[in-house]
Amino acid sequence: MPSPLTPSSGAADIRVGLAGFGPAGAFFHAPLIAATPGLRLSAVVTRDPGRAARVRAEHPGAEVVASAEDLWDACDLVVIATPNRTHVPLATEALKAGLPVVVDKPLAGTADEARDLVRLARDRGIMLTVFQNRRWDGDFLTLRRLLPELGEIRRFESRFERWRPEPKGGWREAGGPEDVGGTLFDLGSHLVDQALTLFGPVAHVYAETDVRRAGIRNDDDAFVALTHRSGTRSHLWMSAVAGQPGPRLRVLGSRAAYVKWGLDPQEERLRAGERPGPADFGRGTERRDDWGTEPRDPGGTEPRDPGGTEPRDPGGTEPRDLGGREPRGSWGTEPPGRWGTLGVEGDVRPVRTEAGAYQRFYEGVVACLRDGAPPPVPAEEAVETIAVLEAARLSASLGQVVPVPAHGDRLGE
Repeated sequence: MPSPLTPSSGAADIRVGLAGFGPAGAFFHAPLIAATPGLRLSAVVTRDPGRAARVRAEHPGAEVVASAEDLWDACDLVVIATPNRTHVPLATEALKAGLPVVVDKPLAGTADEARDLVRLARDRGIMLTVFQNRRWDGDFLTLRRLLPELGEIRRFESRFERWRPEPKGGWREAGGPEDVGGTLFDLGSHLVDQALTLFGPVAHVYAETDVRRAGIRNDDDAFVALTHRSGTRSHLWMSAVAGQPGPRLRVLGSRAAYVKWGLDPQEERLRAGERPGPADFGRGTERRDDWGTEPRDPGGTEPRDPGGTEPRDPGGTEPRDLGGREPRGSWGTEPPGRWGTLGVEGDVRPVRTEAGAYQRFYEGVVACLRDGAPPPVPAEEAVETIAVLEAARLSASLGQVVPVPAHGDRLGE
């Protein structure tokens, strides 16, 4: 049975077993794993003949296997990109087999399930991390860079809105509660994670969820309002029925505002078959010991408040100062016409969008397993995100504001 990797495990590539080859596995995990130095996609779990053929065509070095159990003795790292309801049981089995684990978001359907996974990983000394790739969206990285210029953040508005009037079918739209479907836990997992990363723990949640399209069971249109303990308010929209999407980001500060339209281009490029090249790795991560290091406060002048009201550690998402130079690689870059704007009424200027960098997640996984660095996304933070999503679901059902308990000593630490 494989043991968790340590810095002394040698320089051979880390063998990765990927459970699931649907959209998450095929378009996100497999190409990013294949592109990351130090990782080798060695096996993929799928029973679908068409997906198996695609694996063999796009990743000829990977073996196609029928069940996740076939991965335990054949890989050094397990990536779980299966339907949401299977995340907890498969991650539990992999951790008990002694394997470090990456789980696609959401980590679990409930915060209690997520806490149990975190305890299991911690007790066994094994890496558990969650694929919150939107921490490396170019617009999010740009906002982190701009926070000192915005002043005190009064309101953070963030949207993932799409126009899909005809349902696609499948468990996300038509599954039961056990399937953990719906837009709140799908797109909301990203939006809430970003808000918590920027502005810290939440005190209260108000949410509205609706089923707008015929023939589906799960929410396809949702709004979530968060009141952070730091005082910032986050307003989050997620929808499959937005005929004209609103701005991706609208951030209102005491000194200026930042507005950004359009989605990060990385998903579109991955779906088109592109992937980061060698020049894109190591970009903005000159020091390999900085994964998970704590950034400065949003104003950039004070250390963290130990009282627990400050934003999270972003897992190495703080962009580097390039001194006006262009980044070495072109992955994740946007043309000037898609840049956002910074300023106030009558005095607004375009601001270059930082290059998006999904590859940095798996770079962080390698650094964690090889060098003992913190994981790129601490699983404990995914627990907080799920707790907020649970509160949002309760708020929507009750039609009222719901308090969120302070995370405190939730994991027995």
